[in-house]
Formats: sequence, structure tokens, C-alpha cells
Amino acid sequence: MGIADYNLKGEQKNNIAYFASIVKLALADGIISEGEEKLLKRLAKQFHIMKEMQTEIIKNPSKFSMVTPHSYDERIEQLFLLAKMIYADDEVSKKEASTLRKIAVGLGFPIDNIEKVVDEAIHLILNDNDLEDFTKSIKQVNKI
Repeated sequence: MGIADYNLKGEQKNNIAYFASIVKLALADGIISEGEEKLLKRLAKQFHIMKEMQTEIIKNPSKFSMVTPHSYDERIEQLFLLAKMIYADDEVSKKEASTLRKIAVGLGFPIDNIEKVVDEAIHLILNDNDLEDFTKSIKQVNKI
């Protein structure tokens, strides 16, 4: 069953696209660790994604296109959750960081500043910053 078979609208379609981006990060190193799996389950519940859809997304996350949020704060919040995902297994691989850079560009962060933004995002997550501090710091690194 493909995404077209689900008759999805608006927010749910965005949630699925966003969840697929998070799954791509979880799979960047080839496996989904226990920590990543816990975070994925929690996010799927938060996003109201049915078990059948979760399974389909995990099998083939590339099948789901990315949706870029309109507001800058929403993009930063998505970057926050994505950065949390790459550290869910208590380590950050080069492949995960590279995938995060690509997704961050898709979220609308400027290519010429992507290294700074992603490096800062990873640093903030490694230091256990909350969303409020994360947002302030990213806005300092990426002034718009």
C-alpha cells in the first residue's frame, strides 16, 4: 500500500513526510538502534501515525517526499528533533551528520551556512540543550 492509498491531507501528510526524514537519519548508519527505535515510536505516537504506515515508512523512507515548514521557528524545531535522532544511539556518525546536512538544506537552511548550522545543532544536542536554547543558538549562527 502506497501513501497515495491513504487519502491524507494537510497536517497528517506533513507529519508523515517529517517522520520519513527522521527515519532516513535513523537508517543513515544502516541500522535502527534501540534508542532510535524508542524515539521513533514516541514520535509516531505524537504524530498519530498508524502502525501500518510506520512499517511502510521504515521499509522505504525515500518514497516519502520532504515538506518544508513555512515558519523559521518550525524549521528550527524540526532540526532540533532531527539532531536528537542522530544522537539517539549515543553517537553521531559521519554519515548521519552528512544526512542531517542534506535534510537541513531541504528544510530551507542556506547551503553556504549549512556546516555551521548543523555543527551547532549537533553540539547543542550533545550538550543536552532544550528547544528554547537550541532555537536561540541556531538563530545566532544563522541570522535571517
